[in-house]
Amino acid sequence: MRCFTVLGPAGAGKTTLVNRLAGPQAAGERFETRDGLGVVRFDFMDEPWCAIDCPGDIETLPQARAALLASDAAVIVVSPDPEAAVLTAPFFRAVEASGMPCLVFVNRIDETRARLRDVVAGLQDYCGHPIVLRQIPIRDGEQVVGAVDLVSERAWRYQEGGPSALVEVPESAVAREHEARAELLENLSEFDDRLLEEIVEDREPATGALYAICCRALAENRANPALIGSALHGAGVVRLMKLLRHEAPSVDVLRQRLAAGSQAGEAGPMAVTFHAQYRKHLGKEKILRALVDGVSAGSSLAGGNLGALMEVGTGKPASSPLPAGGIALALKSDHLAASRLLFADRSGDPPAWACSPEPMFVRSLAPENDRDQAKLSLALARIAEDDPGLAVSQEGATGALVVHLQGPMHLRRVLSMLAEEFGVKASDHAPDGVWRETISRPASIHHRHRKQTGGAGQFADVKLTVRPNRRGGGFSFDETVKGGAVPRNYIPSIEAGARDALASGPLGFPVIDIAVTLTDGQYHAVDSSDFAFRAAGRAAVAEALAEAVPMLLQPIHEAAIHAPALYTGALVAMISSLKGRVLGFEPNPDARGWDLLRTRLPAVALEELGQALRSATQGIGWFESAFDHYEEVYGRDADRVIAAHGGARGERVAAR
Repeated sequence: MRCFTVLGPAGAGKTTLVNRLAGPQAAGERFETRDGLGVVRFDFMDEPWCAIDCPGDIETLPQARAALLASDAAVIVVSPDPEAAVLTAPFFRAVEASGMPCLVFVNRIDETRARLRDVVAGLQDYCGHPIVLRQIPIRDGEQVVGAVDLVSERAWRYQEGGPSALVEVPESAVAREHEARAELLENLSEFDDRLLEEIVEDREPATGALYAICCRALAENRANPALIGSALHGAGVVRLMKLLRHEAPSVDVLRQRLAAGSQAGEAGPMAVTFHAQYRKHLGKEKILRALVDGVSAGSSLAGGNLGALMEVGTGKPASSPLPAGGIALALKSDHLAASRLLFADRSGDPPAWACSPEPMFVRSLAPENDRDQAKLSLALARIAEDDPGLAVSQEGATGALVVHLQGPMHLRRVLSMLAEEFGVKASDHAPDGVWRETISRPASIHHRHRKQTGGAGQFADVKLTVRPNRRGGGFSFDETVKGGAVPRNYIPSIEAGARDALASGPLGFPVIDIAVTLTDGQYHAVDSSDFAFRAAGRAAVAEALAEAVPMLLQPIHEAAIHAPALYTGALVAMISSLKGRVLGFEPNPDARGWDLLRTRLPAVALEELGQALRSATQGIGWFESAFDHYEEVYGRDADRVIAAHGGARGERVAAR
């Protein structure tokens, strides 16, 4: 069985194309995942095939990258509108990073008046490999009614719902066909010296030799052939399948590519998983593709025994063992996870190109019922195991669960899965805890902790100096006590108390970048203890922080924005509106037609940046960010944050 992935922007007609390719089998054997990924098994010319239909939403691109792990080739479906070429940029980028052979199918060719060469030129702006046009349209007035194959020089007229009819090349298309064929031969000559000699000597190359060169150029991922058609009317889809049948590589090539990309050794993986999801009452189900003969239920795979194997789409038991290239649904195999390379004794990480970019949409989740907190944590961990675009963490200050997602639609899917599959209803809100505070001047405090409760009492007397530390210097503690005024065994307790006081400062936020010095103190031979000195250290530092003029800090992140060069100018103005600073931009060396824009901006603006970036780039752009430093916040901005988060205590300090 051979397998290909169908990608492209929303509305390009991917699902319609897959259904046409599969024919009547598509209705009964289509497996649909929760995030919209479709898997269809079908036969073409007595050969088994599988098509993976990926959603066009950019938020599901991590699932598409995982699907490429199990594919022999990719088909990018595009609109015939040259202005929409930029929408294909993320898909070309993902496929080219994988090193996978790729075909381009210009769909709905009968609905456009645009020139095909303009469509291809627009696509070429975002494709690192040459896009080689293999067909040109036959027009009747403004209507496209057929296509001419540039290799065989045969013409086909489309027929509604049926196979295209072989016709003579119309006189009106002869000149265009000669021009396009010459361009095709020129492109192919770059991959074959003999063809170049024939062109130079003005000799007509043999058709069979041309097909062989085309096959080699695709298999070696040196060119992307482009075909035209209309999936809705069944035009050009048979030609597409024939090209895949003759020119797409076998599963052995995929295995070698995965082995090379993951440093797995010459042996390569036995199988690969590209999707997994949890089903209530059933547990996890994984879609698995065998890369060698002999993978069967009960066999050793990834260090465990493989469970039951079911046919994808029909739910019937799969043939056992699976042939090389066979696809099945693995049940009762909890040791398997999504997007993994499977060897007999272990599972391996996928190549870097199959890993998703850093999620840029961050939300804090809380269960509607407090008793479900542990259940929510467990459910999110299970979902994150199988969702390559999801990451889960804990908020440092509050301990709340934080999810890092691809976008709002991804969040809705996660919340839906929590409710339907795990029975946990959760709400979301923007994460707290990004704010910090420090002090702006030194303060000295003398604090005496004394308590008598019957029996042994509590006594500790400390004198401390608290001063600002350098930005990023964190917390430091030292002592200059002389004459044994404070026994040395109590000094670590004073330091621990000082650290306790930093959990929440006068403004209501964690305190950073301060230095504490113990200068003097007293103790009692009976009533002093570690507990008493810890309490004294905590209270003394709390008093000193209030005296040392606290000030608000906000984290500043450095963000790398990935976007097509078409939008770079608008992004500069957008960054300025978010109180950010542009550090510079340059062409992305790893992706044709993309720019890499480096900025610094407040962490509180990251969520708004994600929304504004998607809006400014038609949903294509994304960013990666990392903490850089803390920066002071003054004036009304600080007062507003303190009033909203610091409460009454923060308002009193701000008013001083």
